Amino acid sequence: MKKEIDIAEWNRAGHFKFFSQFSEPFHGVTVKINCSKAYDFAKQTGNSFFLVYLHRTLKAANSIAPFKYRIEEGKVFEYDEVHASPTIGRDNGTFGFSYIKYKTSFIEFRDAANKVIADVRKSTGLELPECGLNVLHCSSMPWLDFTSVSHARHFEFADSCPKISFGKMTGEGEKKTMPVSIHAHHALMDGYEVGLFVAEFQRLMSLEGEA
Repeated sequence: MKKEIDIAEWNRAGHFKFFSQFSEPFHGVTVKINCSKAYDFAKQTGNSFFLVYLHRTLKAANSIAPFKYRIEEGKVFEYDEVHASPTIGRDNGTFGFSYIKYKTSFIEFRDAANKVIADVRKSTGLELPECGLNVLHCSSMPWLDFTSVSHARHFEFADSCPKISFGKMTGEGEKKTMPVSIHAHHALMDGYEVGLFVAEFQRLMSLEGEA
């Protein structure tokens, strides 16, 4: 479900008009996230660390309205929920795209996600999943402790989905950190909203149990 935002009454009407004219309207930042508690939770419970932080990413994004905004034919809509479209690595070194629906329960999310991941790993090629615009485009690069990320873009293709990338975890004990890159459409949000997401994601990653 989605509802249309009345742009004329929107406090971002000027920002929307200004940044919608840009050839590259996305802005991005890379931050370090303390992931010690979330990693410990994953290992102690036998869960995938990837699925733990992906679920907490979706939980954070769904708590912040602009992460659920999308531009469709010049109009802005807010979706009830956003889901994940992460890249999934295969044993042969390639990857496939996937679509994983958000569920508030981590266990339900994990079980559904594992089925999707198994299917993608058995597939070949690079087919796009059947999903709507209410997704976060996510990618994981656990080999790289990156400090910045850029994305391949087809500028003629209208796109307003946030893009979130996760890097290599480094450190030990209470000092495990992971770089996270967030790219978002400037017509829909600014650094303030990205900051809200980072703060909420860090809060969730600092929980000792299930988020």
